[in-house]
Amino acid sequence: MKTSALVRTQSALKRAVSVFAYLVGLAEHRFCPLCYETGSSTGAGGDSGRQQNCSSRRVIHGTAVRTLLVLALLSFGLTAFAQDMATTKQKAEQGDAAAQLFLGILYKDGQGVPQDYAQAAIWFRKAAEQGDAGAQFMLGASYANGKGVPQDYAQAAVWFRKAAERGNAPAQLLLGILYYDGQGVPQDYAQAAVWYRKAAEQGDANAQFNLGVSYALGQGVPQDYAQAAVWYRKAAEQGDASAQFSLGVAYAFGRGVPQDHAQAAVWYRKAAEQGNPAAQFDLGVLYMNGQGVPQDYAQAVAWNRKAAEQGDADAQLKLGAAYIIGRGVPQSYEEAYFWFDLAASGKITLANHEEDGAKSRDDAASHLTPAVLARVQERARKWFEARAAK
Repeated sequence: MKTSALVRTQSALKRAVSVFAYLVGLAEHRFCPLCYETGSSTGAGGDSGRQQNCSSRRVIHGTAVRTLLVLALLSFGLTAFAQDMATTKQKAEQGDAAAQLFLGILYKDGQGVPQDYAQAAIWFRKAAEQGDAGAQFMLGASYANGKGVPQDYAQAAVWFRKAAERGNAPAQLLLGILYYDGQGVPQDYAQAAVWYRKAAEQGDANAQFNLGVSYALGQGVPQDYAQAAVWYRKAAEQGDASAQFSLGVAYAFGRGVPQDHAQAAVWYRKAAEQGNPAAQFDLGVLYMNGQGVPQDYAQAVAWNRKAAEQGDADAQLKLGAAYIIGRGVPQSYEEAYFWFDLAASGKITLANHEEDGAKSRDDAASHLTPAVLARVQERARKWFEARAAK
């Protein structure tokens, strides 16, 4: 079992900031509100939950984001503005906060007007100064990523706080993140947990996950695995892949819930099917050991392969080992070398494993002819080039 996966994944993912996409993203993109980075969904099965690092933060593809944007526009009474740009500008210039917010969004996205982050920030500010929580959130995001205004986390915190105090859940989440990171405000895990909780109680899945992490690690709240599991479950039931994985880990090790490998497999599978590599790896381990699922080496290899293809070094090492002994796959030193070679370039985190990727790779190489070795080395080189190009 990948015992280090929970802490490692939590450390990498606890700064979840995908909520920006809930309001202004496009259905085919993921957005990070603190850097405006985007990435198209790729991978098998649509990859709706694939984890990607963005300034050490998690970026998650929003579900039906375009529909959510329409709902947001309706809530601001902006349907008519979307149909008539002249009317939108006129109303914005007359001081209509909803029109000012929408015009700012159009400038940010370059929809109907040339993309202009500075103009976006101007209109966000006009609406924000009238007390519009959505605009306050957007202006905070502008400061956080330095789009249209100089990057200034202190100002981001000011505007996120204004929106958060008006009950805006995305702003509550991001204010919590700023407190967690100590960006624009003094680092304060307790305040981070306070704001996570406010957003979590409004049903924000990212905040629920973050609050679960806070309880699991005892950061800002007393360490409490049972409470961690409660909040993981709330997020997991909304489809959050990281929460599903973390809930699976809780069941696998009996942390805050009774140990139950069958339930661990259920939640690992949900996350794995969304493309979570740690969950894919751990589901493969359960199949390998026959824990919570019937022992099935072919299934173990299939799930390890999915994680390995995403660059998970532990899964690559496991897959190479399967090829060495022919367990779940036909025996092949060439395939073993390939996966060990990839693993040798990654960080191996398997506990109590005496062999690393480099040693295993060299052992496999001793069984290959020079021609086969050259062929598989070229294949590995192309794999790395293709991955670097993504």
